[in-house]
Amino acid sequence: QVQLVESGGGLVQPGGSLGLSCAASGSISSINVMGWYRQAPQKQRELVAQIFSGGSTNYADSVKGRFTISRDNAKNMVYLQMNSLKPEDTAVYYCSVVTWNLRPYWGQGTQVTVSS
Repeated sequence: QVQLVESGGGLVQPGGSLGLSCAASGSISSINVMGWYRQAPQKQRELVAQIFSGGSTNYADSVKGRFTISRDNAKNMVYLQMNSLKPEDTAVYYCSVVTWNLRPYWGQGTQVTVSS
């Protein structure tokens, strides 16, 4: 079992920046991929960014060049730095990990609102 706790959401103006953090606990050694998803009202949950155990990353086209994902394996943390935020980035952001045996785990979500 893996437990995930996100932090860092909030309200930010368009063009602003916000950082999200996610702390993983439990069966840490089983984690392969760490990532962030988001779900806006009345929309499907979508991948924002993911980072693999070897360090390679993958981003949604809509956030490339604006968001940066990173992980600290020593601290069992994954981060998402979000710059140049747009109103369309407003969503609940979920931390997610996938274990080596392809089992997914989710955090409880944190709200990010981009509005003036």
